[in-house]
Amino acid sequence: MLKCRLQVNPQAYKGIIDGLSKVSKSPVGFRGLYLGGTATLLGYSLQGMGKYGFYEYFKYTYGQIVGADTAVRHKTLLYLGASATAEFLADLMLCPLETIKVRMQTAIPGTQIGGFTATLQKILSTEGVNGFYKGIGPLWFRQIPYTMVKFASFENIVEMIYKKILNRPKDTFSKSQQLGVTFAAGYMAGILCAVVSHPADTIVSKLNSVGKTAENNKSVASIVRELGFAGIWTGLVPRIFMIGTLTAAQWFIFDSFKVKTGLPTTGGDGDNKVSRVAKEM
Repeated sequence: MLKCRLQVNPQAYKGIIDGLSKVSKSPVGFRGLYLGGTATLLGYSLQGMGKYGFYEYFKYTYGQIVGADTAVRHKTLLYLGASATAEFLADLMLCPLETIKVRMQTAIPGTQIGGFTATLQKILSTEGVNGFYKGIGPLWFRQIPYTMVKFASFENIVEMIYKKILNRPKDTFSKSQQLGVTFAAGYMAGILCAVVSHPADTIVSKLNSVGKTAENNKSVASIVRELGFAGIWTGLVPRIFMIGTLTAAQWFIFDSFKVKTGLPTTGGDGDNKVSRVAKEM
């Protein structure tokens, strides 16, 4: 919430501490920090399920298409292609809820429409279905590079941890230890994701923060010119913390589910894993 407000209005708070202090002293108190929480939970739950599921599907499918040898030689390209396709589809589920979230979080105090349902109804009645997808282009621009970095860097970081730091094969560690590697690699990948995708995230926040009015119907180019180079990086520090934690948690939950169902944790098998996936069926 603080990140979105700083992106839309850099003068709102002097920093994270100042933002926490001002929100806690507002009439709603600390509850204000969770404004837009329902939209965030629903949106990123749907997007996460779609993204991880589609990633595994397209990694397998593309491996089949190019063949085992090519998949092994160009495994990072395989990760990038599968993750880009997965995110493209997953964002179609995320975009409407991201619009609701940002609209709630960036409304000028005292002008808020209401809660999740009221905001949804307001957008639908005044802007139609298109209002929920006004930021789909910048969202793809933010999320697709983000997810490509997220999956490709995670797979390579896990492999590096086992080969360069632990100096032991993945299968010599217990499942709980493997999940520890998953969490650490997820956090590192999340930091990279936050940096790569932050300029587009700022633009998405600006686009979704306003309603459908003539003076506020700005283009991406005009927003970039208005913000300047420094402005598009506003809110990066809280976003690194948020995305790092979120990415680590997502990978940990995903791999925990895989362990519970008898599947191996993600990454760390190197060329053998890619080759095996490409040769199946």
